[in-house]
Amino acid sequence: MENAVTLVAGIDYKLRRLIEQNNRLKSENQRLTNEVNSLKGTIGDLEIDINELKQKLTVLKLAKSLNREESRTEVKLKINELVREIDHCIGLLNK
Repeated sequence: MENAVTLVAGIDYKLRRLIEQNNRLKSENQRLTNEVNSLKGTIGDLEIDINELKQKLTVLKLAKSLNREESRTEVKLKINELVREIDHCIGLLNK
């Protein structure tokens, strides 16, 4: 009879430990999920910043090329390229 009581007490103890461990793991999982979501938001913000900087770089390159007094044909080609890129972006936004 004492063996049965000892076995039940041991099972009860192990069950409580498993429940505590499960609760800890659920809490840690939630924390990590929140961290992942936060990092995804940060990545999104950084991608927006990168795109803005790329656009600024393109404008600066165009401005510098215009200052070098390149031929009109080359300037027109660069402007046409930028217009095509803008049209492509607008097309992507309209999808």
